[in-house]
Formats: sequence, structure tokens, C-alpha cells
Amino acid sequence: MRDIRNIAVIAHVDHGKTTLVDQLLKQSGTFSAHQNVDERVMDSNAIEKERGITILSKNTAIDYEGVRINIIDTPGHADFGGEVERVLKMVDSVLLLVDAQEGVMPQTKFVVKKALSLGHRPIVVINKIDKPGGEPDRVIDEVFDLFANMDATEEQLEFPVVYAAARDGYAKLALEDENKDLTPLYETILKEVPKPKGDDANGLQLQVFTLDYDNFIGKIGIARIFNGTISMGETVVLCKADGEKIKGRVTKLIGFKGMDRFDIKQAGTGDIVAVAGFETIDVGDSLCDPNNPMPLDPMHIEEPTLSVTFAVNDSPLAGTEGKYVTSNKINERLASEMNTNIAMSYEQIGEGKFKVNGRGELQITILAENMRREGFEFSIGRPEVIIREENGVKMEPFEHLVIDLPDEFTGAIIEKLGKRKATMTNMVPMGEGYTRLEFEIPARGLIGIRTEFLTETKGEGVMNHSFLEFRPYSGTVESRKNGALVSMENGEALGYSIFNLQDRGIMFIKPQDKVYIGMVIGQHAKDNDLDVNPIKGKAQSNVRSSGADEAIKLVPPRQMSLENALEWIEDDELVEITPLSIRVRKKELDPTVRKRTAKKEKFA
Repeated sequence: MRDIRNIAVIAHVDHGKTTLVDQLLKQSGTFSAHQNVDERVMDSNAIEKERGITILSKNTAIDYEGVRINIIDTPGHADFGGEVERVLKMVDSVLLLVDAQEGVMPQTKFVVKKALSLGHRPIVVINKIDKPGGEPDRVIDEVFDLFANMDATEEQLEFPVVYAAARDGYAKLALEDENKDLTPLYETILKEVPKPKGDDANGLQLQVFTLDYDNFIGKIGIARIFNGTISMGETVVLCKADGEKIKGRVTKLIGFKGMDRFDIKQAGTGDIVAVAGFETIDVGDSLCDPNNPMPLDPMHIEEPTLSVTFAVNDSPLAGTEGKYVTSNKINERLASEMNTNIAMSYEQIGEGKFKVNGRGELQITILAENMRREGFEFSIGRPEVIIREENGVKMEPFEHLVIDLPDEFTGAIIEKLGKRKATMTNMVPMGEGYTRLEFEIPARGLIGIRTEFLTETKGEGVMNHSFLEFRPYSGTVESRKNGALVSMENGEALGYSIFNLQDRGIMFIKPQDKVYIGMVIGQHAKDNDLDVNPIKGKAQSNVRSSGADEAIKLVPPRQMSLENALEWIEDDELVEITPLSIRVRKKELDPTVRKRTAKKEKFA
């Protein structure tokens, strides 16, 4: 059996996980000298590169002094917490990265809790020690307190600490050491991470923790071998979570090194490999020895907390910009997403309508953004939280929300969150004019708050949240205060009419944009909806008046991104998504029907 270490890198979003993995790969000589390597090489998907966040956990392997180190880079965002949870079961220890200035954040707490409960003893890496505001000693105390609060064992509380600046590629065991390279970190990993338990001589036990898909070979399970060996072409038994057992042959066995995947003949205990040949393979399933199948415990996967309705686009501009517009195409695309993304699920709820359940707004908007880039055209309704009943009591998901913001805005934000049923649990001065606020808030209260929050704190506030638990339903939550400006005509918007409408609110359109009856073209300054005409030109007469040719000044329109639009809409509105545009519209386009419905609701 060869010498192996399995380790996951966990941290809050933006604390430097992917950058650290980059440097570990580069300094271990995994890339040859002539290879041109991107920054944040692990973030392979276009949206990950643009936003600088990790969405899918990815694995790589490096060889250091004859030891194979398997490293899994995990996402830091709360919406992808399910990914992290599964990955932690596959490794023997974790590198816990904490920013030397920001310290312990909500996502850090979430992942640490999972890691400690699995019995891992983390290696704490204090990253970004080169920041001027960094206080490594305070952060180590915070981490220790966090471990103690989570009932860590004596052994876990004596965690090794490494100081690092991943971007500059150095690590050290004491702050006064010189800045050289990452050798101290490699040495700590070899010394502190336990070798995999299990033995090649035992019967095969392998468990899948994430999925991949290939058009030629079908579903691929990425898995860790806990016992025994597996060979290409071998017959094994797939043990499903529900107890079903299916015999099958391993048609492909893939190993990892650096950024490369390559076919291998055999793998043994402790290895992380990809296996193909099983069409029904799923996360948490085990592959076992057919003579004596002993499956491992299936994994608990966190339930979705949010749902959104995807539907065929039926606006007057439908089909003019997209390539795939039918419900069959949308259905196929959602089905293929569910092949690899097990934190989401979907069901058809009507003609051309699909209810997609996920862990948060970000996860769902990333799916929508990917579909849009692939040429799909569809509409999305307002996100709703998933309510469930326990013993006749309505339960809804609650989130733990942490906000860092300048002192002068704390009053306004506490008031705003109070209206959304948030309860403040903690308030800590952070120094340098900043305060940290902690709340427990219903997930409904977080829908549509981000844009308001950034406006209120002049872009200086930072908010993070992670799922807490289901609690009894907390009543109605305040939502958007402003009404919508709705077009009452079809055609192209004109500068003259937009100029005259500017006083009524904030515009979302510019001259020459196509509009239709029922499309929302702006936000009204008051709380009611207003039907307006954005295509009215200036009436010309044959008499020249003195004010005839005054130049009109247009305020630039508010650009609606996918996230902004989803946060902004109310229950009677939809976001129309095409590869070229994002428009907001009313569900019911006809103004008379809208008024009738509103009247009915008022009297009901």
C-alpha cells in the first residue's frame, strides 16, 4: 500500500482556499516548467472565474517526497454547504483557512462543526497575514473559542497552526520566521494528517461523494476507497441507499494528478478515483466486493430550503432571442443538471412549468445563468421558501446572518432587519469604525434584501448567512415598498417619453429597447403600480416655438442583473431570461385582468 494523505481545504468564502491550492500545486512541481497555468486553476467553470467563487468541490493530487497528497478544494458559499459536508467524510483531516483580519465567519462555523463531529483534527492556517489590519493572535483565540463552543475533544483543541500568505506563496510556523515557500505547510500535512485506515487485503468498500457526467461514458462517480482494491474491468456490486444491490462491471477507472485525469488499471485503499460503468450510481452509494458486500452508511444530504418556478417564456417577444425555447428542452436541461447536482431537485407542476428546489438564491441563479449562456429562453418566478409541517405546526427555514458594517449604519440596518422578523443575538465592535452584528432570521426575510442592504450601507457592508434549522412559522415579512412602472403599449421605447417618465421613478430601459404591454420598465417612486406609455413621441407642429429644440437629459437606467431582478420581483411578477436580455414583466400582461384580480384580492 502506498503512502497517501487525504485532506480537504475548508474556509469561509473568499478566505483564499483556491489560491492556496494553486500554490500547493505549483510548488510541488506538479506542473512542468513549460506549462502555462492560469490563476485559481481549480476554478474551471466560466462563472467561477468571473465571480471568483468556487461552486463545485474539485479534487486534485500532488506528490511530495514520495507521498501522494489528495487535496479537495471545497466551496465557501453557504448555498453549497451540501458539497462540503459530503467531502469531509472522504478525507482524514482538513486545512481550515481563516483570514487574519476577518477571523471566524458564519461559513467557518458551519464547516468546522461538520469536521469536528466527524472526528477530524483540523490544521488551522491563518491566511493573509500580510494584510495591514491582520491580527493572527486574535484570530487564533477566536478559532480556539469556536472549537471549545462546539465541544471539541482535548486532542482537537491542540490543533497545529501555520501562518501563510497564499497569494505570495509562503507559509511559516512562527510569525518571526522568514518568508520563503510552502515547505512548512507540506511538512505539517505529512506530520499531522493520519494515514488512511483500512487495508488492501480486505473486501472492497468504496463510497461515492460527488458525480460527474460524460456524454460518451455516462455517469461517473468520484469516490474514495476505504478498503480493498478495485481494478479496471472487475465485476463489483453497487449498493444503493435504499438497500438495492446491482452487479456491474467497471468500464473506466480514472486517477487524478494536478489538473490531469488519466486512465489507471488499479487503485487501492485511501485512493480517490473516478469510476464509470454504473448508470444509476448516486452520491452516498457504495461499490463492494460481490462475494461479501458490506456497504458503508449512506450519507445524509441537507434538504433544499428554497424553490423557484421555471416556465416556458410566453411573452410577446418569446422565441426571438433564444435557441431552446420549448418545455421539452427545459425539462431535458433540468434533468441533466440533477444528474450531477444532488443538492437540487425538480418536478413538473403544469404545462411547461417546473418547480426547482435548491439551497439558496445563488445556487438557483447560477443554474439559470448557465442555461442562459447555453442559449435557453425561459421565465422564473419569485423564490419561495419551502414550508413543511411537523405535528400540525407550520415550520420554515431560519438562517444565521452575520453582518460587518461601518458604525454609522448599524441603527438603520437593525431597524430594517427587525421589520423582516430578525432577532439580534450578538453585537461586537470590530475596531477601525466597524461593527459586527449577528442575527437569526427567517429565510424569507433574506429574499430581496441584498440590494437594499448595499444601498443602505453605501456598498461598505458585508453580509453572510448559513442555514440554521427549521422553526415555527413567524408570520408575514415586509417586502418591496415601491410599485412598478408598467408599459401599456407594444413597440420601441423613445427618449422623449423616457425623459418625461424619469420623475416618476427609476427606469430599467433605454431608448430603442423593445417593450410590450405588461412589461415592467421601471420602479415607481410610490407604492402602487402605474401604467405608463414609453413609446409616445413628441407631437410635431408646423409652427416653430422657442422651446422646440431643447436637449433632453436622460438618467442612465438601472441595469438589472439576474440576481437583482430575482430579488426585486414580487409574487405577481416574473423575470424573462434570454441569452441577450433580462426583462421583468407582470405574470398577467392584460391590465384589465390585473386590476380585476387586484380588486378580488383586496375584498377577499
